[in-house]
Amino acid sequence: MLLTAGGQNLVDHLRAQFSAQPPRRLGVAVSGGGDSIALMHLLARSFPGRDVTLLVATVDHGLRPEAASEAALVARQAAGLGLSHETLRWTGWTGEGNLQDQARRARYTLLTEWALRNRVTTLALAHTADDQAETLLMRLSRSAGVSGLAAMAPRRMQNGVVLVRPLLGITRDSLRNFLLSEGIGWADDPSNEDARYDRIKARRALADLAPLGIDAQGLAEVAANMARAREALDWYTFLAARDLTRIDGGDVLLEPRGFRTLPDEIARRMLLHIVGWIGGGEYPPRRAAVAEALAALRHERSGQLGGCLILGQGRRIRFCREHKAVETLTTPQGELWDGRWVLRGPVVKNGELRALGAAGLKLCPDWRLTGRPHAALIASPSVWSGDTLVAAPLAGLTNGWTAELESGEEDFYASLLSH
Repeated sequence: MLLTAGGQNLVDHLRAQFSAQPPRRLGVAVSGGGDSIALMHLLARSFPGRDVTLLVATVDHGLRPEAASEAALVARQAAGLGLSHETLRWTGWTGEGNLQDQARRARYTLLTEWALRNRVTTLALAHTADDQAETLLMRLSRSAGVSGLAAMAPRRMQNGVVLVRPLLGITRDSLRNFLLSEGIGWADDPSNEDARYDRIKARRALADLAPLGIDAQGLAEVAANMARAREALDWYTFLAARDLTRIDGGDVLLEPRGFRTLPDEIARRMLLHIVGWIGGGEYPPRRAAVAEALAALRHERSGQLGGCLILGQGRRIRFCREHKAVETLTTPQGELWDGRWVLRGPVVKNGELRALGAAGLKLCPDWRLTGRPHAALIASPSVWSGDTLVAAPLAGLTNGWTAELESGEEDFYASLLSH
């Protein structure tokens, strides 16, 4: 993208990424690198009046000695623009596991918690067309499908905060040119040159593809095309789910005859959505396991996938929580159980929420009247006081208690269309 004086066309581009009524309080995640520094300055020019209050946050992972000085650089520049700034420090690294993955999770957790504390509903991130192209190449190396090749979404919800990426159509070079023309400094993270990381390998591969006419802007457009294709597939999956499924006590009931007529990709998407909605796994199951579960569904056999059971029940298939996945899960009364269940009722001394289990189900004389199978009910939420069963609402033992899904049953369908 070519620049006019003061990066005016970049400013116009940024303004266009927000609605006619942008959020009153807009957060900006700024690391100190060139992309995020440019985003902060461009947003300050995009919303110079009082209608939009910009707030800036920097995450210091505590992993590099330079991180503190980079956060101080952001603080100084933010103050020069009249913006409030806060440094968020991560202290959770134990030296074990995948550092990059844990740092990324921590970054988003810290940023969204900061946003909610400051009444910020929208948080701007500085991912560029180059980041989008690198992500696409990395996912291409893993033989990703349409959803994977759609790469990063321009906006998505996380932890109750809308994350927006208004620079996905802008290249890194355009932002650097803006900073240089304005005499604005930034900090370079040395890890951006470390070829041990897949992203850096993808960045170098992108440079090698340039003679073929394959560049960051073009690959970002490919990702946008894939995103539109994903939306079409999601819409078809949504319509099919409306026709073929219903919710019963947090389980999903599926009409198998109609399911067998679906195109393979729609069937796969529906299966993954059902399992993710019930099991809540952060990552989808492995492809081989998905293929095995699809084959079982096509032939009306029972199976297991992603912490869920697939139970054949004649003219319908029931997806329910697997007891093994929740048998040791215990939370205090009043807290969310299994990431989805809210149980309400009288205060119980030493009350806690657990999976009902086979022993607990024996204490529910009317469980067969619910029409729900044994395997589903033993994984359902129940209230206990020590070894005493207080209530198991889904198994017919209410005692003044109710069990409801935190997001409601309609979330199953609505979340098919949200990213």
